[in-house]
Order: sequence, then C-alpha cells, then structure tokens
Amino acid sequence: MTAKNKNLKSLDQFIDEKIGKKGTDKREHFESEYETFKLGVLIQQAREQKGLTQEQLAELAGTNKSYISKLERNLKDIRFSTLQRIITEGLGGHLDISIRLE
Repeated sequence: MTAKNKNLKSLDQFIDEKIGKKGTDKREHFESEYETFKLGVLIQQAREQKGLTQEQLAELAGTNKSYISKLERNLKDIRFSTLQRIITEGLGGHLDISIRLE
C-alpha cells in the first residue's frame, strides 16, 4: 500500500502556478514556445530514426546543417515551405496539419 503525497501536483497545476493560467499573456507565450520546441524534437527524432546526420538531412532538403541544428535546438523560426521540404524531401515523410479550436 502506498501513501498519497498531498504535495504532488499535476503538470497542469504546476504550469498554472509557475507560468500562469491559460489565457494569460505569459501562458500563451509559454505554450507557443513549447509548440516550437516540440517541432524541433520531432524533426530530430525523425532524422535519427532515418539514420541521417544533420548534414545529410540538410543536403536532401536543400538547406544547410546550421539551419537544421538551429531548428532542432529551437533557435530558429521555420517557414512552412521549408518545413514541408525537410519532411517530404529530406525525411521522405508526409506532413499532416490539423486545426483544433477550443
């Protein structure tokens, strides 16, 4: 039998407390930055799954290693057309986009 720790918080509670509630400017900025970070991680994971280096992916996608590196580290905004090229030509994948209204 395990005892419940009353000091434990959910991730949502923690973010609400440290960043702010949904709808606040600070929280919206955080959420936006998180989505960009997540995209960089997804690109890196897909690249590694395909067994490609950043340089190889860049060559296939018609860009440079520095650009791929900056994307993966969330240091660069990405144009939609470049994202499509990285995914289709570089990774041989397909980009799915969805819009979720809350």
